[in-house]
Amino acid sequence: MHVVLIEPEIPPNTGNIARTCVLTNTSLHLVGNLGFSLADRYLRRAGLDYWPYLAWHTYGDFDSLYKNNLGCNFYFFTTRAQKFYTEIAYTAADFLVFGKETAGLAPELLSRWPERCFRIPITQDIPRSLNLANAVAVVLYEALRQLAYPGMQ
Repeated sequence: MHVVLIEPEIPPNTGNIARTCVLTNTSLHLVGNLGFSLADRYLRRAGLDYWPYLAWHTYGDFDSLYKNNLGCNFYFFTTRAQKFYTEIAYTAADFLVFGKETAGLAPELLSRWPERCFRIPITQDIPRSLNLANAVAVVLYEALRQLAYPGMQ
């Protein structure tokens, strides 16, 4: 599995996602302008001793990532989608794409693949969404559950 963060802004979120990726044998792909330095002590504190075990990659833009992984499934997670993340039949080579904490994924990106946009159900009473690290964990563990938790105990 692959988790993609496009322009993440909050170091502890990315650190927590990195830790989840390590513990699930998932690659982390960081795309675009990051809201922090990868050497940032706050980022490393969130992941702490897990960073040496993380398979991670950086890309200047989404198209670079996409072109390097043609033929793979990309799924985009947004509060603006109609379909639920549980409607996907995941494979081990899938890319799970999440946007930045304050704005989510860019509308231009979502409009390119509307049939590949999904959401996590939340109450409509409050105009907020799940924390990015929580959203990644929810989707990633559903994908891994469908695959019978490969390589995990």
